[in-house]
Amino acid sequence: MPKKLKSYQTSLGFYDQAIAAPSMKAALQAWGASSNLFHQGAAKETDDPDIVAATMAKPGVVLRRPVGSDGPFTESAELPTDLGEGEARSGSKRKSRSKSKSRSNKRAVKPAAKASRKIDDQAARKAAAAFEKEERRREAERRREEAARARERARRDKAVATAQAALDRARREHEARAEEIEAERTALDERAEAEQDRWDKQRMKLEQALRRARE
Repeated sequence: MPKKLKSYQTSLGFYDQAIAAPSMKAALQAWGASSNLFHQGAAKETDDPDIVAATMAKPGVVLRRPVGSDGPFTESAELPTDLGEGEARSGSKRKSRSKSKSRSNKRAVKPAAKASRKIDDQAARKAAAAFEKEERRREAERRREEAARARERARRDKAVATAQAALDRARREHEARAEEIEAERTALDERAEAEQDRWDKQRMKLEQALRRARE
């Protein structure tokens, strides 16, 4: 049975982010967080019916909206429009918004909780199944990429082994021929030396005979 998904929300950079995931760990991985935002109080599980509906419709997909806004979460969100305004103005807006949210949240707690409980179990199971399907697709893609890399490594290793074997074979042939040539050179040197000795002896005898003939 696929694990039931939950909706999680955080704020990173210029965006509020939300995702339907089976666990906080999965949400942190999808957000690319390097630390545990939940332990730091920067992330939470949400039962806001609008957020839950949006994330469950796209399980495993990180949805965004400009930070601090009340707009819907989407896959592609625009940057906040008040980035260039003064700090005092933005601060007063945040305070006003915070007070307004606080009052509206108090009124909406019970309706929101009731609405979240009304989410159809079948839809939740469908979203969880879709999440796991996407995870299986990603895993299959990773396996295909790893297999392709393994085949490329095997092809390269085979080519290197073939080239190395050819080089080793040529080196052995060269060394064998060099040894034969060296052996032949040694034999020629010995023959040359023997011939020189023979000639020296013969020359000495002939020169002696020539001197006697001249006397």
